[in-house]
Amino acid sequence: MTVFLHRLGRLAVRRRRRVLAAWVAAVVLVLALGQTVGGAMDDAFDVPGVEAQHAHDVLEQRFPGAAGTSAELVFAADRGTLTDPDAAATVDRALAAVAGQPEVLQVSPLRVAPGDRVAYANVQYGATADELDDGAFDRLEATAESVDRAGPVRMELGGELPSSALDSPPEGQELIGVVAAMLILLVSFGSFVAMGLPIGTAVIGLATSFGLITLVAAVIDVNTVSPTLAAMIGLGVGIDYALFIVTRHREHLQAGMTVEESAGRAIATSGAAVVFAGLTVVIAICGLAIAGVPTVTVMGFMVGLTVLVIMAISLTLLPALLGFAGHRLDSAHLPFLRRRRAHGPGHETMWHRWGRHVSGHPWPYLVGAVALLLLLAAPLVSLRLGMSDNGNRSESLTTRRAYDLLTDGFGPGFNGPLVLSAELDGAAPDALAPLARAVAADSGVATVAPLQTSPDGSAAVLRVVPTSSPQDERTSDLIHRLRDDVIPAAVDGRDGVQISVGGRTALAIDMSDRIADRLPWFIAAVIGLSVLLLMVVFRSIAVPIKAAVMNVLSIGAAYGVIVAVFQWGWGKDLFGVEETVPILSFMPMMLFAILFGLSMDYEVFLLSRIREEYLQHGDNERAVVEGIAGTARVITSAALIMISVFAAFVLGDDVDVKMFGLGLAVAVFVDATVVRIVLVPATMKLLGDWNWRFPRRLDRILPNIDLEGTTGLPAPVYEPGRGPEPEPIREPVPV
Repeated sequence: MTVFLHRLGRLAVRRRRRVLAAWVAAVVLVLALGQTVGGAMDDAFDVPGVEAQHAHDVLEQRFPGAAGTSAELVFAADRGTLTDPDAAATVDRALAAVAGQPEVLQVSPLRVAPGDRVAYANVQYGATADELDDGAFDRLEATAESVDRAGPVRMELGGELPSSALDSPPEGQELIGVVAAMLILLVSFGSFVAMGLPIGTAVIGLATSFGLITLVAAVIDVNTVSPTLAAMIGLGVGIDYALFIVTRHREHLQAGMTVEESAGRAIATSGAAVVFAGLTVVIAICGLAIAGVPTVTVMGFMVGLTVLVIMAISLTLLPALLGFAGHRLDSAHLPFLRRRRAHGPGHETMWHRWGRHVSGHPWPYLVGAVALLLLLAAPLVSLRLGMSDNGNRSESLTTRRAYDLLTDGFGPGFNGPLVLSAELDGAAPDALAPLARAVAADSGVATVAPLQTSPDGSAAVLRVVPTSSPQDERTSDLIHRLRDDVIPAAVDGRDGVQISVGGRTALAIDMSDRIADRLPWFIAAVIGLSVLLLMVVFRSIAVPIKAAVMNVLSIGAAYGVIVAVFQWGWGKDLFGVEETVPILSFMPMMLFAILFGLSMDYEVFLLSRIREEYLQHGDNERAVVEGIAGTARVITSAALIMISVFAAFVLGDDVDVKMFGLGLAVAVFVDATVVRIVLVPATMKLLGDWNWRFPRRLDRILPNIDLEGTTGLPAPVYEPGRGPEPEPIREPVPV
């Protein structure tokens, strides 16, 4: 692989105009196709095989009128009550206006809450939210604005259609992350040209990925969160991958190599690490299929697609751009930053001193670091999975205001009703009367709506409003109680009756339960894969196992911080979180896959340098110190870039995106600080030569991958008069 990547890098420099033209054409083509034939994102969450999904399928098949999307018109009296003549007339006009709009099948009768200050009506459409034209929501908004102007009533919009229309990807956070990354790269490189290459390749990769995701959405359902996650990961890894390659290229140029040779060797060494880390991310995130939730699986595939695009750009377009830059890579530098010069092998840095200090006191640092990570991870014991809803949105949105009004008027459970679907294969609807009475008698049920029967009499629906809110743990207890106790007792002995508890709240709980059941298997699969890959690369048993344990600790710390902020409410105001929420059901699995892959960047970059040093002289402690000193600055810059990109998404309004942004930022921070510069030197000092012990039988069986070496490469080509003095050849120390 090293030889192939070396040739690829050199070829990209020689054919740089063709490579650049090909990528420009590809980006333009993908974006154009995405705009013309691409599909739209949606918020559908299908969970095959669970009871709530079966209930939904029954309703969709046997209640044709309910197959389309819906909306809620929520009215609130600013003064007086809704029964006052002026208020009642305004509401009637609004209902009539909506009933006459295109695609509206019916508007239900107005239901008024106790006190006559809040009321709502349901609007049923004849098509799904994706099938309706963009004007459907605009027409509802126009009606609401006319009601607000007329007074004394205000009108808010809730339900599926408004939620879908307003749930657009956040805008602006990507720009904040890019600006922060530019500043960090400027300080790191001191050159505008060197800074521009990682930024440019990341942005091009992101644009290409967005176009491809849009094209995929025309064929399969892609959740609206997918582009945001792709932007997070794409910017982070895109800038980091380019940073590693550009840093190695600058080192080669300073050593006197030609531009073509320098770029080729940078792709052969750092580029090989990029391939390994990128494929690890892709493989780990494809493991999300274990969850058995198609929406989550597709979401992971879109992130994996983005990483693959970024990899391809890093290995082809980036060396072409390095060829265009030539020896002007460090030109246009910042005047107030002193240009760094390459130091000799005996030069002492702060990182040398730090590495020796930690190696001299391994036990205190090991115990202290592990204790800190366990403390951060402690809130994880109270982790509760769930799904966010309009009650977690910003108060600037009409859907959030509608949610609050319905809660005030009809109770906290009104926004998360349960739908009991009954399949009546030969049974009469009257057989469900005992069921309705038994459900209504449960202490967790506020109201039970009258039974609705399908047109052909083969199914019926019972709408149940809990006393607790959708995200309350008591609602989850109610669902399990209905399924396990209440419903079986009520329909016992009634042939031809099958009851399923459904609704959005039940579907969210079923998905959380499924993911919780399969999460251990997923984690075991990802850890096993990473241990095997690191074993192949580093020819060691101890190093991969140690790396896996450290990654689990750093990810656990990120989980703990998320639980403390979003579920416990610690410091939630600092992150713009208005109310405590359960942790997004698929977040732990998605976060684990992404972070385990991303941690491979730093793992490979650091450990490969340590192993390279160890093979030269056989001194484990010296190898650790030299490895940390040689990589700490680049790892720190890369981590700061990722943290900035991820943290920028915390500034948005979407609580789900905030959760991902904070979790990723915390995990990268912990991984690049506590793990890489404390735990790694401490544990490697304690393990000594055991770090590099490897059974001979495994050594013969497993393939040998030389990521950071130059095995098989021809002698480097130097600029005339700039090559180094010849040095005596040192034989590697046998391990």
